[in-house]
Amino acid sequence: MGEDHNIKFDYHTHHQRCGHAEGQIEDYIQAAIEKGLDMIGISDHSPYFSAEEDQPYPHIAMARSEFANYVEEVLLLKQKYKGKIDVLLGIESDFFPEHVERYRRHFDQYPFDFIIGSVHHVDGINIFKKDRWEGLTEQEKVRTKETYYSLIERSAQSGMFQILGHIDAMKGFYPAFSSIQTAAVEKTVKIIAEYDIALEINTSGKTKDAGGWYPADDILELVKHYGGTVTFGSDAHVPDRVGDEFELVRKRLKEIGFKHWAYFKEKKRYLVSL
Repeated sequence: MGEDHNIKFDYHTHHQRCGHAEGQIEDYIQAAIEKGLDMIGISDHSPYFSAEEDQPYPHIAMARSEFANYVEEVLLLKQKYKGKIDVLLGIESDFFPEHVERYRRHFDQYPFDFIIGSVHHVDGINIFKKDRWEGLTEQEKVRTKETYYSLIERSAQSGMFQILGHIDAMKGFYPAFSSIQTAAVEKTVKIIAEYDIALEINTSGKTKDAGGWYPADDILELVKHYGGTVTFGSDAHVPDRVGDEFELVRKRLKEIGFKHWAYFKEKKRYLVSL
């Protein structure tokens, strides 16, 4: 693995198609080149394939009718930048257990390098919706957290994803989420490790109320304990954030005791020394 640990990558980036990020895909690729990255994963939000309308949430995800154009654009840019940087075709997919097969059919049509599975909805409510916690009893808060983690477990078991996104992001606008006590988190981390799916360390938590990364160190220690695999994603919604805190994450992972992290091509996983 000699030189490998110098490989720099970022597997989680968005752009204007999803309606809440700035800049074109190419802006993110150029930012990655400027920052000396070897690989850049393009992973905008998947369309809501289960919805009737073409774009039910214009500020959350791309339209269904944009999906093929998105793939085509990434594949063209992959060719254009060959030799300068590896451009990888990815997508950040929502996970709805009842719609897994529908999503899978859409993804199977294209040569994805990786798919990130992210739970963004619990009990039909967006995880970032701040007022969802108002008026809940302690018991209801625990139940909500456990439902969140059971969805994450099922996303790991679905076999559709190479990477799981931001597995404690529900704390984003509700930092108290982290202190809701439940054994569910440890159980979920164990299952993710058993199914051998990589967890991203996502540095966008700092842009939300919670600050810090997703997941927090205590969860990363559990991942290490259960032999889980990790990878890196900035979750950049502006080109400036590409590769954000990559070296800090590398350093922290080494301190926790990780020896490797993962990158992906054509859905194959490669481990490189930290």
